[in-house]
Amino acid sequence: MSTTSARPPRTRERDAAREKALALRAEHERQARRNRRLLVGGVVAFIVVVAVVVTAIVVQGSKSLLASVAELPAHVTEEGAVTIGADLVAGGTNAGAPVIDVYYDYTCSYCGQFEEVNADDLEEAARAGDVTLALHPVSILDRSGDFSAFSGRAAEAAVVVADGAPEAFLDFHDAMFALWGDAVAAGAVEGGQGAGEPTDDDIAAAALAAGVPQDVVDRFAEDRYTEWVDANTAQFARDGYTGTPTVLVDGEPFQGWQEPGAVLTAAQG
Repeated sequence: MSTTSARPPRTRERDAAREKALALRAEHERQARRNRRLLVGGVVAFIVVVAVVVTAIVVQGSKSLLASVAELPAHVTEEGAVTIGADLVAGGTNAGAPVIDVYYDYTCSYCGQFEEVNADDLEEAARAGDVTLALHPVSILDRSGDFSAFSGRAAEAAVVVADGAPEAFLDFHDAMFALWGDAVAAGAVEGGQGAGEPTDDDIAAAALAAGVPQDVVDRFAEDRYTEWVDANTAQFARDGYTGTPTVLVDGEPFQGWQEPGAVLTAAQG
C-alpha cells in the first residue's frame, strides 16, 4: 500500500480554479495595459494632428495675400510697399533708418493733403539717409468692382512704373495726386466712374511728363498687376486698417500727420 497521500479532489479543483483566476487576472491586466498604451498613443496622435492643423491655420492666416499673386512687380516688397532710400529710386532702403509706412489711395483727398504737408520733408529725409519711406498703393475707394476706376488704374500704373522705371516712381507718384486734384476740380466723383475721372490717356500723358519711358507707359494697358492691386487692397483690410492715409512710424500707427514735421519728429525721436 502506497505511503504517498494523494491531494483530495476538492483541493485539486480549488487549486485549478485559483490558477485559472490568476491567469485571467494576468490577461486582464495585459489587456488593460495595452488599452492604456493605445489610448495614450491615440491622444498623442490626436494632439499632434491638432497641432499640425492649428499651425497650418496660423501660417496660412499670417501669410500675405500677395504671396499667391501670379504676377509680382519688381522693386516692391512682400508687404506691398514701394520703398525709397537715399537714391530716391523705387526699391531702395536706408539701412538702419526708421521706416515710415504710408498707405494711400490716389483718389483719397486726405492722402493728397498728407502729400502737401509731408512729401517734401519725407523725401528730403530719405535722401539724407534718415528714414526709409515705404509707400503702399491701395485702392479702397475704387467702386468699379474690377479696379477699372482711376483709383485702381493709377495704383496699377504705379507698380508698373516701380517695376520698369524705378527712378521715375516718385515723380509719377506726385503726378497721380496732381492729376486727381485737377479732375476733382473739374467735377470728378471720388471713388466712382464719373465723367471727370482721368482717362488712360491722361495717366499715360502724366507718366511721360514725369519721365516714364514710352515702353513702360505702354505696359499700363496690359493689366498685368490688377490681381496685385486687389490683393494689396484686401491685405490692407485684413491687417485691420480702414482708411487712408494710414501712417506707421517703425510699425506703430501715427495719427498726427497733419502737423508739418510731426511725422519726422516721431521717426527721429
